[in-house]
Order: sequence, then structure tokens, then C-alpha cells
Amino acid sequence: MMLQLLIPAFLMGFAGSLHCVGMCGPLAMALPLQGRSTIGKISGAMAYNTGRVTTYALFGMVFGLLGRSFAWFGWQQRISIGLGVVIIFFLLMPRVLPNMSMHPAIQKYMAGLRKAIATYLFKGDPASMYATGLLNGLLPCGLVYMALAGALVTGDVFNGMLFMTVFGLGTIPAMLSVTLAGGWLKQPVRVKIRQVYPVILLAMATLLILRGMGLGIPFVSPKLNVSESVDMDCHPN
Repeated sequence: MMLQLLIPAFLMGFAGSLHCVGMCGPLAMALPLQGRSTIGKISGAMAYNTGRVTTYALFGMVFGLLGRSFAWFGWQQRISIGLGVVIIFFLLMPRVLPNMSMHPAIQKYMAGLRKAIATYLFKGDPASMYATGLLNGLLPCGLVYMALAGALVTGDVFNGMLFMTVFGLGTIPAMLSVTLAGGWLKQPVRVKIRQVYPVILLAMATLLILRGMGLGIPFVSPKLNVSESVDMDCHPN
């Protein structure tokens, strides 16, 4: 069961980090690491990425707790299918609701978050790098939402946290490379990378729907015990 949890989480982060490079690469390249030694650059970049992973892990705990509640009521399979459908809708949303990002509430949230990130971004000390990563984890990101769907399906607080932590670790190699050698990442390259992202989302949505169907396919659609109940022993007095 642990491998069923960790392998998809890491692969999702590693493959999806192409999206991270395309979307968050400019922020990673803006970290004030110029003039530092290689060790200094790596330590600063790791502080930033550790902040991101921390935020993901905290989200994983919350969504794992929600998933546990759903599992307790026997809804885990339905939720898995529902999340797959939601991800597919997310893929279609830019065409269905093209002006969604222009909503005043979303613009206000993004403006406040950018201001908070700017407060720490250029200070350069490890604590500020870590804080920048924490705040970066709050940026709207379809890939993170996809991973949170996986954390929710785990149905457990610890497993949800572990899922999101391993997912975050999977994104670090690509993000670290961008920070240390980001000059090669030109705009046309980022555009091509973003084109891979919908394919990854569609694959995850398909897996969630198959998992919810419980077809008995190992790893892909295992039979799930949706009749979990609280062990209540009733003994007559």
C-alpha cells in the first residue's frame, strides 16, 4: 500500500515539474542567488523549495483529514470519481469560463500574495527564502490541485501529508535546475512545456475515475473496501 501511495505521488511531481518550470520558473530564477558560491546557491534554492514542500504537506494533512471523513461514510470511491470529473472540468474551464481569473476576489487575493512574496523574495537570507517558498505554495496551481485530489483519496491524515510531501520532493530536481541554470529557459521553451500539462492532468483524472470504479486492476483500479466502519463493541451490562 505504501508503494501505491509514494510511487504515483513522486511520479506526479517529477513529471508535473515540467509545468512547474513553465509556470513558476520566473519566480525561481528571480531568487537573489547571483554572486554566491555553488554551495550557497544550492542551499538558498533548497530553503525556497523546502518552503514549498512544507505548504504542500500542510495542505496534504487537511485534505487527508477530509478524505478520512469521506471514507468513514463510505464515499471514497464516489469522491475519487468525482475528483476525476472535476479535473476534467478544470481542463475545460479556460474555454468555458475564460474570464475566471479576472474575478475581483481572485485579483485581490493574487495582489496580496504577490506583495507578501515581494517582501521576502529579495532579502536573500535562508529564513526569507523559506518564507518565499511557503508563500509560493499558496499560488493557484492546477498541478497542486491534482495532487491534493490524490491526498484526499488516501483517506488518512498522515498518508495525505506523506503523499503531498513526496509529490513536492518530485518537483525539486526540475525546480533546482531552473534556479541554478535558468538562463537557458527561454519563453518559447516555457510555452512548449505548458503544452504537456493538460496531458498530465487528463491522465490523472482518468486514473482517479478508474480507481473509484474499483475494477480490481492492481495499482490502477484496486478493489476498495468502502464499507469501513468505526469499531464499536456493544456489550450488555
